[in-house]
Amino acid sequence: MPQVERKIVIDSDPQRVYELAKDMESYPKFMPDVESVKIVERDSHSTVTEWVTNVDGTPFLWTERDNFDDQNLRIDYALIEGDLEKFEGSWNFRPVEGKTEVSLVVDYDFGLPELTELIGPTLHEKVGENSEMMLSGMKKLVEEKS
Repeated sequence: MPQVERKIVIDSDPQRVYELAKDMESYPKFMPDVESVKIVERDSHSTVTEWVTNVDGTPFLWTERDNFDDQNLRIDYALIEGDLEKFEGSWNFRPVEGKTEVSLVVDYDFGLPELTELIGPTLHEKVGENSEMMLSGMKKLVEEKS
């Protein structure tokens, strides 16, 4: 399965950045492709969220479970159902010289072998760009509030 990993350093403490990442409903504020995120279930260690996105004019809808490891500042997410065959990964937040290094891993499968064979590299690039946009948007939001 294709996998993308992107990292960024944010000028803030890890706990603050982690709390923003846990706030799923805030993602439309810093991600232009995200139209809405709705919390379906929530407890102290996880959420189930419904996502509506629009990537280059193509709508994608899915439901995911996000598991929060507050002690290790880690979020693991996995597709429950939606337009993709597989969509899962993790966020990690670690201190680096008074700042936070955020690592985002996305493991995905569009579930269409013919499409993947035809435009797989383009899809991989788009997932990478989307991951970078998410991290950059998060960085901008956090650093503007500092």
